[in-house]
Amino acid sequence: MKFDEIINRTGSHSVKWDMMENLYGVPASEGIAMWVADMDFRAPQCVQDAIGKMHEHGIYGYYGDDSSYRAAICWWMQNRHGWTLDPEAIFTTHGLVNGTAMCVDTFTQPGNGVVLMTPVYHAFAKVIRANNRRVVECDLINNDGRYEMDFDAWDAQLDGSEKMMILCSPHNPGGRVWTRAELDGVAAFAKRHDLILVSDEIHHDLVFPGAQHTPMALINGIEDRLIMMTATTKTFNIAGSHSGNVIIPNPELRQKFGARMMGLGLSPNSFGLHMAEAAYSPEGAAWVDDLVTYLDGNRQIFDAGINAIPGLKSMPLEATYLAWVDFAGTGMSREEFTDRVEKGAKIAVNHGPTFGSGGDNFLRFNLATPRTVVEQAVDRMQAAFADLQ
Repeated sequence: MKFDEIINRTGSHSVKWDMMENLYGVPASEGIAMWVADMDFRAPQCVQDAIGKMHEHGIYGYYGDDSSYRAAICWWMQNRHGWTLDPEAIFTTHGLVNGTAMCVDTFTQPGNGVVLMTPVYHAFAKVIRANNRRVVECDLINNDGRYEMDFDAWDAQLDGSEKMMILCSPHNPGGRVWTRAELDGVAAFAKRHDLILVSDEIHHDLVFPGAQHTPMALINGIEDRLIMMTATTKTFNIAGSHSGNVIIPNPELRQKFGARMMGLGLSPNSFGLHMAEAAYSPEGAAWVDDLVTYLDGNRQIFDAGINAIPGLKSMPLEATYLAWVDFAGTGMSREEFTDRVEKGAKIAVNHGPTFGSGGDNFLRFNLATPRTVVEQAVDRMQAAFADLQ
């Protein structure tokens, strides 16, 4: 199996492997990097071949005529997600963190509130605050290890100064695939409070059997305020290409966003476009199907091993390769259980509080690594918490 190959990433300028000792104190020589969300798998051959063609040509000039790139995006969304989109609605940004920042910059003003359903991907709050906007944390309900929305509480919480809501769909770090009914609720909430709705759907291709992702663009009555964000980067492990798409159905919002991009002099790099076009293909689709099957196996092994440790609970994943583990049942302080993971098990993980309200008792583990590494991580965790068993 192609995903079983151990590839040594140390010394390759990998933030995931080369920065874990500096950031988490986990020694590079014996540590396991399970934090930042990239995969320890090679990109599909079709993507490698696209870069190979660029290398053979040897001229790395400006990219022109992106019609085939836009067509590949439209093909993928139609075939994989049942979503027909206008190629003219697509803007390419330098990844979706940049896309998020561009949306905040374009559609809100300093001091405005931006709503997040927390805990949620930490980069959202970072760019909101960096743009001098306010983070408005609307807490998800943790209903026996499953996140649920609480619109009644959120309605009471908002004061009218909020201008945008960022939805993470599927949800990172909880792994929820929101139901169509829940997305209808999000749309109604955004309309009630007159919010621009930014839907970050970067994990939409990594959905496990039994769950069905619905693009927010297929929810009725939200087109006038919807910004869709998608990317090849998580799906195909090409995050270093720093490319993502902001897709805007509404012509007025589209014009405003395009003007802001032009004002900042932003245009995509050719490597990312060549890679994305190659990825969004039948060959890329077959690779993703194999990937999801493999990740599903990793998920099952990890959950079984972690849930066997008294006091630990891994939230069941419906999507993403990011396990969200609750340590509240141990009765330990955050410092103690984090020390056991990082110093005892020597695993570098993301700390729960960085994801906002509700994250204090959690750590996030990246399962997109060869199965033997997942098994080793489980063994180390069981040893680090052996006194509980």
